Amino acid sequence: MKEVDYIIVGLGIAGIAFCETLRKNNKSFLVYDTGINHSTIISGGVFNPVVLKRFTAVWNGSDFLEKAIPFYSDISEKLQVQLLENTPIYRILNSIEEQNDWMVASDKKVLSPFLSTEIIKNTNQSIKAPHGFGKVLECGKINPSKLISTYRDYLQDNNQLITETFEYEKLQLKTNSVVYNTISATKIVFTEGASAVQNPYFPTNNFVGNKGEYLLIKAEKLQLQEILKGPLFIIPQDEDIYKVGATYSRDDFSKHATEEARKTIVSKLEKMISCDYEIVDQIAGVRPTVKDRKPLLGSLENKNLLFFNGLGTRGILMAPLLSQWLYNFSEENNNLPPEVNIGRFKN
Repeated sequence: MKEVDYIIVGLGIAGIAFCETLRKNNKSFLVYDTGINHSTIISGGVFNPVVLKRFTAVWNGSDFLEKAIPFYSDISEKLQVQLLENTPIYRILNSIEEQNDWMVASDKKVLSPFLSTEIIKNTNQSIKAPHGFGKVLECGKINPSKLISTYRDYLQDNNQLITETFEYEKLQLKTNSVVYNTISATKIVFTEGASAVQNPYFPTNNFVGNKGEYLLIKAEKLQLQEILKGPLFIIPQDEDIYKVGATYSRDDFSKHATEEARKTIVSKLEKMISCDYEIVDQIAGVRPTVKDRKPLLGSLENKNLLFFNGLGTRGILMAPLLSQWLYNFSEENNNLPPEVNIGRFKN
């Protein structure tokens, strides 16, 4: 029987963040993950503390950002890959009224660190933005696909990854431990994202599938360095390739790309750019979201069985700090913030 401190099931952004938190605290662990169906891989990879539709602050955004930037810097250095780019977001302003709203928002104490007070004039003939842009300062992007693939390799090199489907019926819950096959652990953490709907231990009543689809386009004349936000995001990749999206389809746990989403993205894209482009791919994934739009952390009946889920559309931003909260809850009996405690739906 092999003994570890933790078993982790799932290796999206939540799983990686918790692995790193355990590692920094000298805890041993094993990860079970099949390597398929990660919403993290298809995500835009953008981290941003501002709700750009309404020019408001993300809940707890400053604290999440303060933890996220050094987390991704550290993990990039450890994996020896370039993951983090401090790329500004340019929000297309659609009218004089939106310009005024942006200026008012940028003067608010909670938003002033993140929003430039300057309205930036559009000089790119391929972009439709006659009223210019508002610039988001403290934001950027990571490469989610590279993060997942290189971290999997890292765990495999350290004999900490088991690439197989987790069979829930084989899990034994003891008084002070859990046992799975030949592995004994103090605790198990389920970080499965949308796949948690198949987990008999996971409470699905307030869990919502939110399918998102992106197009990858090639647009040689676009020449865009910043992340562009209008009706959707245009996110620079490499060699004139851009990730464009995303769509939002509620209560949908299917993972196939659809023609409906393709048409929706194309329609919105053509409101933002005027140059020619070629669609080179379409990808889809399911975000793990919750009805009240807050994550699900903690335990229910069994203190040795933990959940880390429901990160929704801002998992890249939130995961590093959330993993610290969950660790402090597990190891030090610290109370979780009530907004994220999975027990909030008990009644």
